[in-house]
Amino acid sequence: MNAFSALAVPARLTIVETLARNGRLTATEISRHFTITASAISQHLKVLLDANLVLVERRGQQRIYQINPEGIAEVEVWATQIIQLWEQRLDSLDSFLSSADD
Repeated sequence: MNAFSALAVPARLTIVETLARNGRLTATEISRHFTITASAISQHLKVLLDANLVLVERRGQQRIYQINPEGIAEVEVWATQIIQLWEQRLDSLDSFLSSADD
């Protein structure tokens, strides 16, 4: 699954936001931020892992999750490209409108 498909589900997006705000958290700590079951959180975390958006460290029985900077960077690169495309379009529109005023 790609990052955008993974982030299209609100619970997953909120998990990523929670990790961004709070840093490293166990699955149990993450689940405290939700009203859905711990099992559902685990499934969402698996999807986020598969999409390369989070990393996991295993310590005995615990799994500690954190944001994967490389995975988030891929999303940032895409978003930056889209912003640049829109800025080019707006610049073209601005030029067109300015020339129409002349």
